[in-house]
Parts: sequence; C-alpha cells; structure tokens
Amino acid sequence: MSVLSYGQNNNFAQIDFKEYDLKNGLHVILYKDNTNPIVSVNIWYHVGAKDEDSGRTGFAHLFEHMMFQGSANIGKTEHFNYIQKAGGTLNGTTNQDRTNYFASVPSNQLELLLWLESDRMSTLQVTQENFDNQREVVKEEKRQRYDNAPYGSRWEEMMKRLFREQTYEWTPIGSMDDLNSADLDYAKNFYKKYYSPDNAVLVVSGDFEYETAEKLIKKYFDDLKPAGTVKNKYEEIIFNQGEINDTIYDNVQLPAVYIGYKIPGTTHNDIYAITLLTMVLGDGKSSRIYNDIVYNKKSARSAGSFLWDNEIGGMLIVTASAFKNTDPVNLLNDITANIQKISDEGITEKELEKAKNSIEHDYVNMMQSTLRIADELANYYTFFKNTGLINTALNEYMKITAEDVRNAAKKYLVNENRVVLTYLPKPGNNK
Repeated sequence: MSVLSYGQNNNFAQIDFKEYDLKNGLHVILYKDNTNPIVSVNIWYHVGAKDEDSGRTGFAHLFEHMMFQGSANIGKTEHFNYIQKAGGTLNGTTNQDRTNYFASVPSNQLELLLWLESDRMSTLQVTQENFDNQREVVKEEKRQRYDNAPYGSRWEEMMKRLFREQTYEWTPIGSMDDLNSADLDYAKNFYKKYYSPDNAVLVVSGDFEYETAEKLIKKYFDDLKPAGTVKNKYEEIIFNQGEINDTIYDNVQLPAVYIGYKIPGTTHNDIYAITLLTMVLGDGKSSRIYNDIVYNKKSARSAGSFLWDNEIGGMLIVTASAFKNTDPVNLLNDITANIQKISDEGITEKELEKAKNSIEHDYVNMMQSTLRIADELANYYTFFKNTGLINTALNEYMKITAEDVRNAAKKYLVNENRVVLTYLPKPGNNK
C-alpha cells in the first residue's frame, strides 16, 4: 500500500489517496480530508443494465432497491434508520455499467457505515417477500417516471433503436413484461454473481485517520468470500448503421425533437474532444444550437445537448422543445445545419476556451465535495483501472485543439450514425 499523488495541473490542488486490494479482491481507496467532521463511504459494484440477460431487464436497478431490505444483522428498512439516527444521509443509483451506494455521517460513525455495507454485501436477505415487494415499488416507479410522464419513453425508445441488438439496447428501469416475469432464483444468482468483494470498489472519504479506516475495513471485509465471477464479453459498438427517423405520438402538449448520435466508450481517447464538442453545441444559452433556434429563429422554447457516456459506447444527445406551431422538420434541419457547420468550418478559439473553462469550473466544484471526489475515484478505478486519472484527466481536455473538435464532429455527428425521435401530441392533445 502506498500514498499515490498524480498530476501536472499546477493551478489546482492534487487529490492524494491510498489504494490497495484485500485478499478477496475488494479494491479499497482512501481519501482523507479533515476539513469538516464528516466521513463518507461510497461503494461501486461493477454491474449495471448491460450485464442483464435479454428478457431479464431491470434486475440491476431492482437490486438497488433490494439492498435496503435487510441482511443477517440488519432488519428490513433498518439500513435507513441506522444512518438517519446517526445524523447521516444515504442513497444509491444504477446506470448501464455500475450500481453504487453512498452515505455520509459524522466522522465518529465510520464503523457504522462499514458494518452496514459489509453485512449486506455478504448476507442480503433475498427472500420472496422482499423480492415481490420491491418489484412492485420499481413497477410503480416505472409507471410514474416513464410510462405516464410526458416524453417519459424518450430514452427507452432512443436506446432500443440506436443500440438495436447490441449492448445498451435497454435502459436500467427495464420493461414491465420482464419485471412481471422476474423470478426469485434468478435474483439470488444475480446477487451471488455480482455483489461480491472482487466485483466492488470501496471508497472512504472525508474526516478519518488512515490507520483507523484500514483496521475497520480489514475487520468487516477481509473475510468475505469472492465470487470469482467471469464477466461477460461485450461486442464492440457498431457505428453508422443508417439513420432512423421516427415519430412518436404521446400525451404531450408540444412537439419535441431528440437526436442521439452513437459515440465510443468512456475510456476512448476521442471522448475528450466529444465532450468539448457537446458543450459548444448545446451547453448553455450561448451555445450554437440554443443561440440559433431559441434566440434567433425562435423556433424552439429550449434546446441543449449532453453526453450519456457508458463503458462500451454512449450517446451524444441533442434536444429541442418546440412551440405548438413549430414545424419539427424545419427544426431538425436547423439543428443538423449547425452540426454540419462545425464539421465544415470548425469552431472558434473563443468557443474552445469557453468550453475548457467550463471543464475547469466543474473540476473546481468537484474538489469542494469529498463525496464527489469519492465518486470520481471509484469511476477512474472501475472503468480505467487508473485511479490517478482524477489528477490528470483535466490535462487531456486542455490539450484538445479546435481541429480535434471538428474531427470528432466529422467522425461521429453524421446522419447515418444517428436516431431522430420526434414527439408529437396525440390527436386532441394540443387543443
């Protein structure tokens, strides 16, 4: 075990941390900051929606709920009670590639967090009662946030077209049919396969002493057994499969356009240029697309772009919310013209500088939160196997040139590499 300190950013403080592996494969990262008397534990399991089998979608997210339903020494829902009574907060999230659980408490309660996480990593109560109960909770979440929400199906509809018959064909919420047909045996096997120390990263951040944390981690995690799981092999994402342009009639009042371009995975070198490209296109009211279709042409109420980056391959998303009488075809043409202009002419140095300044601003904000730092440390280890990138990734953005951004647009933002979804009101909805 050794203290690691990376980086070349002379203008920014470096994140110093320790990292090591337990004998069972659990990767441990310790980041100490004694500024405030708060300590956080953030644990990442390298399992998400992409690890589910076809016909078994939604299991990774379902397990995010299951993990709060009790284990050998912790009763049903008591995980919340323990942390809240200690003056702490907690939550969990699931995406395509990982599931994480995080909590923050007063620093004298670190042992509580480690005990709780250890117990449910090794002895989760995967019972029929808990399974059925949480399946109904997830189904209700799907109804409220996706099925019955305006434009709620947009990402499900986008991904099943953009990644058809490939990794990421479905979203973490899963399908209602798959949730209805889910069975307990599959759930138990899913837990045994993925919720093990050798498939996890444990980050402790905040106000603690290294020696204390190391002893507690050894006490609660060292004897847990690894699963020895052999992860699935995923095919490379296929680009330029031909444009798909579909119209979806929904319970909405106004038209909207969603465009998804397929991009490479989060560890690909092009991601730095693609990120800056995304910001120039649609990050904020001074961005290319917003300035054109919202300010100048006044054909959209709002517009923007963002990255949905995944381990194997992701999406660059452009969105525009239109007015009642906006012609969606003209709106799409205007967006496409803005993108084509970048491919043809590139971006200005001023635009590039603005995007880089925004990246630096995000980095500074991240440095203010020990929990966000913990998340970044886990991210860089899980996907890059290089935790020190937390101190050097910013340099990679600063190296990007305007020509790199233009080349990224020419390579990925082409019509044959995109899906266009136009949402229109169902007949009678726009009166």
